[in-house]
Amino acid sequence: MAKPKKENLPKAVNIDTQAEPGSSITYANEVVATIAGVAANEIEGIAGMVSIPSGGKIGKNKNLTKGIKVEVGPEEVSCEIYLNIEYGRPIQKVAGEVQENVRKAVESMTGLHCVRVDVHVQGVSFEKENSALNAGAKNAKLPTAETEDDNVRIADTREEAAEETAPEQPAETAAEQ
Repeated sequence: MAKPKKENLPKAVNIDTQAEPGSSITYANEVVATIAGVAANEIEGIAGMVSIPSGGKIGKNKNLTKGIKVEVGPEEVSCEIYLNIEYGRPIQKVAGEVQENVRKAVESMTGLHCVRVDVHVQGVSFEKENSALNAGAKNAKLPTAETEDDNVRIADTREEAAEETAPEQPAETAAEQ
């Protein structure tokens, strides 16, 4: 009978608890990757996660672990985060916030010491700005004119509308002047 390949199985780590001797807590890489992915996406300025260049996604939660690579040791963990940042955001500040948030989340939820959180900025996203421009154009409801004659006609129509709404002066006042 052939043995299953170890690299296809999720890696797990046994952590001894102080409460009961002989018992342990096991963390699969997918668990730590999911925690790191959620923590990274909580930071404002993150446009999205990027697939890891080496290719592999972990387990069932592919959307939550996309762009996350973790190495779990007996008492420590290291994370690599691959992401895109929104255009106009200070990259160093956003990346630093990702590092801190991931570190806090992993350490508080697992009890493992997070020795490294490497952030790899793979790109800058313009999607938010493009969608804001498109939304602004739709909300503006400006008439579109293809020729200069149309522009003049639109301007004339606006002037006529302004004249119609202006209060008329009584005939006597106009004659006296």
